[in-house]
Amino acid sequence: MLIFTTAGLLLAGCEYDNFEAPKATLSGKVVYQGNAVSVRNNGPQLELWQDGFALKSPITVNISQDGSYSAILFNGRYKLVRRADAPWQQQASDTLIVNVSGNTSYDVPVSPYFTISNDTFGKSGNNITARFVVNKNIPTANLELVRLYLGKSILTDQVQREFLVDGNVANIVSGQPTEITASLPDNLKDLDYIFARIGVKSSSAGEYYYTQVQKIALK
Repeated sequence: MLIFTTAGLLLAGCEYDNFEAPKATLSGKVVYQGNAVSVRNNGPQLELWQDGFALKSPITVNISQDGSYSAILFNGRYKLVRRADAPWQQQASDTLIVNVSGNTSYDVPVSPYFTISNDTFGKSGNNITARFVVNKNIPTANLELVRLYLGKSILTDQVQREFLVDGNVANIVSGQPTEITASLPDNLKDLDYIFARIGVKSSSAGEYYYTQVQKIALK
């Protein structure tokens, strides 16, 4: 699920009407140890800057919930900035240099405070149980929230969901299996299927690291 961002550097005013539209594409994923980092759809963002133009404003690039991103640009040299308040640690330098020529693929490395692995979701009666492992990747990070989200839409997260259940953070040990069980609310139990995912939040960030969304059949 890619969200395209179009360069606005030369398209912002009528004085630029004679310029051709951008035709190059920069796309890729935000990754940790080679794996895509799942986020809230249109939550964490990247920024692109291009030197040498009179209009000094960034191109904002939204990240899809599966960690992918895409932007339509002009060919050239860009500074890619990993914006703050994401579920990953800010680096000493959060600026990366990317040379765009035609269709260019570039994965953006990040260091999440916490990740989730070995996640499975099961249904028993009207209960949904998520089993998973929380992994602490930054030694100084503090775990603030772990949540199970249930929703009617594949875009299920902290902002868009029908139901959530908090896990007991005090009982969660990094690297050890844990689980959260939710009793289906009335507005979900009669559906043919729902979507579920786990989110984990560090006290150092406003955004969650998520598992990929899973579709769970109810009938």
